Amino acid sequence: MTTATLERQPAAPTQAPTASPALPARPGPAKTGTLLIGLDLGTNKSCVLAGPPGSTDITVSKVIPSVVGYVRDGIVDGIITGNARILYGEDALRQMLHVELVAPLAEGVIARPEAARDFMLHIRQLADPSGRAEIRAVIGVPANAGEPAREGIRRSAQGIFSRVLLIPEPFLAALGYRDDSRVRQSGYVDPVVNSLFIDIGGGTSDLCLVQGYFPTRDDQISIPFAGDAIDELLFGELGRTYPNNGLSRITVREIKEANAYVGPSRRPLDVKVVIGGKSRTLELGDAIGNACNTLIDRIYPALTTLISSASSDSVVTLLQNIIVTGGGSQIRGIDTVLQKRLADDGYESPKVRLAGQDFQRYVAIGALKAARAARENQWQVLLE
Repeated sequence: MTTATLERQPAAPTQAPTASPALPARPGPAKTGTLLIGLDLGTNKSCVLAGPPGSTDITVSKVIPSVVGYVRDGIVDGIITGNARILYGEDALRQMLHVELVAPLAEGVIARPEAARDFMLHIRQLADPSGRAEIRAVIGVPANAGEPAREGIRRSAQGIFSRVLLIPEPFLAALGYRDDSRVRQSGYVDPVVNSLFIDIGGGTSDLCLVQGYFPTRDDQISIPFAGDAIDELLFGELGRTYPNNGLSRITVREIKEANAYVGPSRRPLDVKVVIGGKSRTLELGDAIGNACNTLIDRIYPALTTLISSASSDSVVTLLQNIIVTGGGSQIRGIDTVLQKRLADDGYESPKVRLAGQDFQRYVAIGALKAARAARENQWQVLLE
């Protein structure tokens, strides 16, 4: 699962972001050319890949916690490196005592526009420190993201990227997961031809039929229940079972990431924590299992709905190519539990697989591939 959990802020932070840093210089006569970005803009973690067009080179590959830290007033000089006023990702989390942490996204969409612009600017600076390239970015969006969600991304990217293309994340995951070197090999099952991707992130769980064409709305289902919702359930259960435990949501997320499972109870599951400076051992087998099993109950009906919508000619092969990706793919047993439920319900020889340890990068890999394949008329120009 993803690394850091942040509470959605109900109001502007104490150190409100009064203005974004100066934007990079607009490309002029001495511009250095075009740079392509593949961006998985996640609720809790984002991944950015960058490279030149007409090449397979990747010049930047970063996974960044999706968080902006605005330095609080009164911090002594030298505490923050370079006396910076805004920090990002891991740097912000390391300085959480000295900054106001703001999550730009919630449930997969822009929730704090000012922080989102600052975060986009940081991504641009990672990809193009000179600020002189024309940046074209393919950005993943949740399955069936509506126009308001898409417009929120475009507004946040305006003046930072020159052109954008927004594509559903599960489709990009399939494109990124595809092994291009094996596409023409006999026996290789191309995930882009006929598969069903389950992309479980922090804010949403997105399911998508991928059958060789750009998915329609009927091919996608997005559920606003994913890693963050599991955290909330576990946080609430810990509060009831161990009142006044003092554990933060970040700590609860770390506990979940280390111990998450689905299926039958795995009691005893003893977890050591520090409460009030003292080490304690908590038995969390049922609490973690119940929270994670709720995810299965939410996504399984969507899974069967998409299977039933596939054509009879494709469904047998489709059942052999169900792939779980995103942070939720790291929940122990999620592939076997989903496969068993399908088999128990009479589906013919289902096969559910995990995308593997590179799950954090597949959407961004697919986005960069899409950027390199995009036609000129597919790009949306962002006017300043």
